[in-house]
Amino acid sequence: MAVDEDADQEPVHQKKKTSSDDEKRRKKLVPGGLKKAVMRSGGGDSNPADGDQVIFHRTVRTLDGVVVESTRSEFGGSGTPIRHVLGKSKMILGLLEGIPTMQKGEIAMFKMKPELHYGEENCPLSVSDSFPKDAELHFEIELIDFSKVKVICEDLGVVKKVIDEGQGWESPREPYEVKAWISAKAGDGKLILSYTRGEPFCFTFGKSEVPKGLEMGIGTMSRGEKAVIYIANQYLTESPFMMVGDIEEVHFEVELVHFIQVRDMLGDGRLIKRRIHDGTGEFPMDCPLHDSLLRVHYKGMLLNEEKTVFYDTKIDNDGQPLEFSSGEGLVPEGLEMCVRLMLPGERALVTCPPDYAYDKFPRPANVPEGAHVQWEIELLGFEMPKDWTGFNFREIMESVEKIKGTGNRLFKEGKFELAKAKYEKVLREFNHVNPQDDEEGKEFSNTRNLLHLNVAACLLKMGECRKSIEACDKVLDANPVHVKALYRRGMAFMSAGEFEEARNDFNKMMSIDKSSEPNARAALLKLKQKEQEVERKARKQFKGLFDKKPGEIAEAGTVDREEDQVSGENHEKSDLDDRDGDNEELLLEHEAAAGAPQRSFLSRFWPTGRRLFRALGVQRCSIL
Repeated sequence: MAVDEDADQEPVHQKKKTSSDDEKRRKKLVPGGLKKAVMRSGGGDSNPADGDQVIFHRTVRTLDGVVVESTRSEFGGSGTPIRHVLGKSKMILGLLEGIPTMQKGEIAMFKMKPELHYGEENCPLSVSDSFPKDAELHFEIELIDFSKVKVICEDLGVVKKVIDEGQGWESPREPYEVKAWISAKAGDGKLILSYTRGEPFCFTFGKSEVPKGLEMGIGTMSRGEKAVIYIANQYLTESPFMMVGDIEEVHFEVELVHFIQVRDMLGDGRLIKRRIHDGTGEFPMDCPLHDSLLRVHYKGMLLNEEKTVFYDTKIDNDGQPLEFSSGEGLVPEGLEMCVRLMLPGERALVTCPPDYAYDKFPRPANVPEGAHVQWEIELLGFEMPKDWTGFNFREIMESVEKIKGTGNRLFKEGKFELAKAKYEKVLREFNHVNPQDDEEGKEFSNTRNLLHLNVAACLLKMGECRKSIEACDKVLDANPVHVKALYRRGMAFMSAGEFEEARNDFNKMMSIDKSSEPNARAALLKLKQKEQEVERKARKQFKGLFDKKPGEIAEAGTVDREEDQVSGENHEKSDLDDRDGDNEELLLEHEAAAGAPQRSFLSRFWPTGRRLFRALGVQRCSIL
């Protein structure tokens, strides 16, 4: 079809946009290079803009009406319209400039000189050699639809158009359980399948039960949302949901009916929280993420065939809920982790491995050692602790002593991470405390220093030597002659294998405060033992290597056994060396049931180095 080149034709006006590759291309436009004739008017008063998805049919003709190519089936095309996202898709210059002038339903003919279509220098699109790219052509465009979309994949292989907004902001993710009404159509509009009657389609997120692109699109939806998800062939992976075949593109109409929050708390599939009844509020803003007073009902069951119930608050606690403060190690770790991610009124089913259940917590008599358990938990409510707003200085310090006391208890129980969290919480709140006189200032400063040193003690027990040193530095930066900070940092240096730095700190202690000499000398003795042991081990380790003939391997196992024996002989002496009591300044150390692993520099070179350092007692530290 030829275009009537009369008054119906008009030059296409350019729109000013921010500088981009497309904007640079638009500079190639010249008067008369692109003309438009409206063949059928569209509806509405809006036009497509950058970020909009446009869906259109295209037929290309020579000026004498010969069809070169077309998307329409009547002209030999596939019948599937073209789908582009303005500002993101690669388009010929004439359509890049022309389509934004159209309205929905409009049919227009664009007359383009070669430099406006595939004859453009450095055109981002290629065509077959038979295409007349050096000729002036007519492009007939029918703009079927345009709309705002969410681009899910940068290659535009998955794009979502929202029809009805959903509720809340939470979206499904692995391994959530999803229920949705879904229908699928090919790009030409033919129905492929439909799950819109009876029961919604159910699948588990992350299990490849639906095509990859569909899962990616649903993963951006909220509960109750309706959307069309456009998915290109490369994202139509095989799945039980549908056979893909050679379909180029599928449009999925999806209504997300419901999803069940399932959380893999540890990331290894061992501690799983599955929501079985929704609570009230927005997740996670209305969850007890911070330390709170919690009220829960729970039923504990063994994971055996009988699902034996070993405790039920509604029966064994006279119907009264369990009340406990989070962050204080008062319930099994796995239970508390899951309750922190519950909403008030929510019920959840938690499957827990023994190391997060009762292997590290007082075990009920009817729970065997090493048992996997399941808790059915209902969060009745929680109360956040009062902040210090309106408190005077004395009330604040009384609150600090309570929190610090809880931290000390947790430290003695070997719950170093929880203890550290208590100390760090107070340190954060201290940023908003302003002492009013010198006496308050001195008490505030001393308490803050002790908290930093307690954090350092926890970090040392957790094997975080470098962070422990940094915590001590916060005290020494303000007071370079703080004896307790020097002692703590020296112990951290020793644990890290930085012997010279440790020796300097212990010697500085004695020069500053003679009363600290017994503690410093005990630490120096321990340091000397450690250095000697490391030197002895290094000699034995490398002696075995050099004594062997080329090609032979030293029997390191023999050396390891000897070192373990020596370590065992020194362990009792190390315990005695640590009992250096310094009244309130340096308290006796607490021996945790399980020491944290130490990763010093030297321990990387032989497997027993870590056991050696542990036997020498270098992990032991005081709590203030």
